[in-house]
Amino acid sequence: MPRPGRSGPAHALRYPIGYSKGMDDWSRLLQLARQDSGVSQLELARRAGTSRPTLSAYEHGRKAPTADTLERLLAAAGFRIAAAPLVSWREVSLGRGRSCWVPDRLWRLPVVEAFADVVLPLELNWSTPGRRFVTRDRRERARLYEVLLREGAPGDLQRWVDGVLLVDVWDDLVLPRAVRDAWQPTMDADLGLRGRSASGAEAALGAVS
Repeated sequence: MPRPGRSGPAHALRYPIGYSKGMDDWSRLLQLARQDSGVSQLELARRAGTSRPTLSAYEHGRKAPTADTLERLLAAAGFRIAAAPLVSWREVSLGRGRSCWVPDRLWRLPVVEAFADVVLPLELNWSTPGRRFVTRDRRERARLYEVLLREGAPGDLQRWVDGVLLVDVWDDLVLPRAVRDAWQPTMDADLGLRGRSASGAEAALGAVS
């Protein structure tokens, strides 16, 4: 991964066009960028020309950075911000008081998040509480995605599901018919990219195997 002072493009942190969420999201963005770059708060603050307490306040949501400050901090960690289409959600009734959330398009996660081990909270994974899903394993990732598509809210889905990796396992997911039918139009909308997306998924998987 490029570091400040080395040649090569910065990694892009994609934020949706129309994004308007609060400080919690900016703080998480900064934390992820710094952790992925492998530097301490003290070192990142030094590179960006600020203090460690100030950076800590940004990362914990106690203070909001200006756009220029955020850009400088991310650049010091080897990242830049890029715009991505805004994902819209609708709640679909499944009958008997149950529902699921369905997006109008798929999205991507940073590789470090897409392949991170996941332990879901009890309200999502009540059948096997505490289970650790090793998402580098395709079968375990499929089981994780089954739980999330059945039980997850938009925030859960966008935190743990990667669109390309979802396309890769879609045909193998064991889902209630109503959930699959609700998601199928979104998947169909990406069918023209499916071959390329699957190849991208295979390349990503190969890179971490």
